[in-house]
Amino acid sequence: MDIEVALVSAFTVNDKGGNPAGVVFNADNLSDAEKLKIAQVVGYSETAFVASDNEADFEVSFFTTTAEVDFCGHATLATFSTMFQEGMLTAGTYVQRTKAGMLSVSIEPNGKVVMEQQLPEKIAGFSYQEIAHVIGIESNILESTNLPIEAISTGLADVIIAVPHGYLDAIEPNDERIADFCKQHNLVGFHVFELCEVQSKHTASCRNFAPLFGISEESATGSSCGALACYLTEHLTELGSEYVFEQGRAMNCHSIITASVESNNSIINSVKVGGFANSIGSVIVAV
Repeated sequence: MDIEVALVSAFTVNDKGGNPAGVVFNADNLSDAEKLKIAQVVGYSETAFVASDNEADFEVSFFTTTAEVDFCGHATLATFSTMFQEGMLTAGTYVQRTKAGMLSVSIEPNGKVVMEQQLPEKIAGFSYQEIAHVIGIESNILESTNLPIEAISTGLADVIIAVPHGYLDAIEPNDERIADFCKQHNLVGFHVFELCEVQSKHTASCRNFAPLFGISEESATGSSCGALACYLTEHLTELGSEYVFEQGRAMNCHSIITASVESNNSIINSVKVGGFANSIGSVIVAV
């Protein structure tokens, strides 16, 4: 059986950069083993599989090259952007069933896709000393940010790590150490950020490392940026509730991810992440 996979770059900037994802439509009859094989052949960090659903508009599952994951922001963006560009959907709001729950996705008339994420779950806190060895930055440098290191999930559990301005691009990730740490603590990866200068149009620059799931580094991570937005809402209230994150700079693959958080009396009741995507082709995979 030949399966067509749309290849889509998500969180692009003027149709450039972004993070590529595979998208397979009409995936109702594919087994998990077949989905994993397709994801491995495509070779991107995630591939999304779209099927019908009795309650939601679609059921969407997400596979890395090594395993299924509960949710993927950039693959969600790739999926709904493609359906809009191909005329399968018009601007409006839809609901996708994922293993992270029933989540709404809105398509704006200009093609921007804004996806709802799970409300944040704070899973754990870690000392600067614990993370310093894993990330390769001295603990006193991490501590100088005066920001905590926390594992947060809005669909996928990542460790949110602040570094001082100027340190982000210098990180040389040790895949084995990061993967071992994440496996030990049942986490997906590390989302490391530095705050941008006040005059910048961006809130923060980010890097994401998830080697446990076969992703040494990726250039745009929607779920992790949703978690980061929740983190900033709690710890840096002066930044407001609307964020613009850049990611992929160290990979020469620039991406822009927008995020917004709604809260009431410090209780977060909505997390949304958005961006643009564009097609980069398609491939046929035999299963």
